[in-house]
Amino acid sequence: MVRKIAFAAALGAALAFAAGAASAADLSLDVAGGVAKPLHLSADQLKSIAPVTVDVTFHTGHGDEKGSFTGASLWTLLQQAGLSDTSGNRPDLHHSIAVIGRDDYVVLLSFGEIDPDFEGKDVILSYARDGKPNDAKDGLRLIVPGDKHGGRDVRDVVRVEVR
Repeated sequence: MVRKIAFAAALGAALAFAAGAASAADLSLDVAGGVAKPLHLSADQLKSIAPVTVDVTFHTGHGDEKGSFTGASLWTLLQQAGLSDTSGNRPDLHHSIAVIGRDDYVVLLSFGEIDPDFEGKDVILSYARDGKPNDAKDGLRLIVPGDKHGGRDVRDVVRVEVR
């Protein structure tokens, strides 16, 4: 009986590990909403974009978190998708950017935060931390340099939506 329970526990752990590894390998991202060219990007396509590395420290409920994160620039992704509404002066500033995690956690950014002509923050969708690929629970991770708290540090990002 003890062996059956131990075997079942080991099998469950192995399946959970395999599922986590599969989801890390199958990272993908949709860029949609008010864009001219909706994008569906695989992990390999995201990694083919010139990588940006940012060093950040921010407060969490469990203490300070610090790391060196590498990923694709959110600004670059939005430039590739383009805006569907290009009327008026600085049409990008008329929109917001929603970043959505698999668990439906949503944060908003303004175009002015990431536009190089304004604040120009190096906001990225990270696929690696400290030189190692993100684990399955983190998936793609939104990193917003300069934030004091990690409230906009979205883990397992699956969608970026222009509103």
